[in-house]
Amino acid sequence: MSHYLIVGGSSGIGLALTEILSQQGHSITAISRTSNALDGLANVTHYPCDISTNNPEFAKVKSHIDGLAYLPGTITLKPFSQLKIEDYQNDFNVNVLGAVKVIKQYLPQLLETENGSIVLMSSVAAGKGFPMHCSISAAKNAVTGFMRGLASEYAPKLRVNAVAPSLTETPLTSSLLDSEAKKEGSAKKHPMKRVGNPNDIAEMIAFLLSSKSRWMTGQLIGVDGGISTL
Repeated sequence: MSHYLIVGGSSGIGLALTEILSQQGHSITAISRTSNALDGLANVTHYPCDISTNNPEFAKVKSHIDGLAYLPGTITLKPFSQLKIEDYQNDFNVNVLGAVKVIKQYLPQLLETENGSIVLMSSVAAGKGFPMHCSISAAKNAVTGFMRGLASEYAPKLRVNAVAPSLTETPLTSSLLDSEAKKEGSAKKHPMKRVGNPNDIAEMIAFLLSSKSRWMTGQLIGVDGGISTL
């Protein structure tokens, strides 16, 4: 069995991924601000950490790491005229610089493996224009560019891919889906006629972490109900 490091593993998509990997018998190190949802999961070790700070107190992981998933994110949806510089800075800090900090910290352990894998979280908004998405689209496009640069630099030793979800029902998106009318309206925008659930995205991340995707790197995978292309 493999050892995976999940950053943001106690909520939403990260929790769904942690549950999937735990059920598969893998060993998981989960890093997040809280751990309540992880209680009772087998083979999971949690370390509290706030990645958004300038100098996060990272867990000292001594063993090798077969795969790393960086899943913290933000949703800053405002008209351009109302966006402040601080909004852009926060989106970039959490989505991009947080991933940079984590990968720098744990790169030596990732390089100890034969087919190490990193999965980052982009967004359908990185490739498709949506109103009120200027800040988050900029940050998620930066994630995609970072992913491809890293994948090129570390191939063939280390694979790096990203997942680009559309609207998914998680605590982060609760204000966007807090009524049946909102859910129905969002569902109608997708060819598959529903919004995503955390497992939809987590299953793809689990695949990208595993050796089943060993010939994939530098890829942006849309898990978005078809909205990016149809």
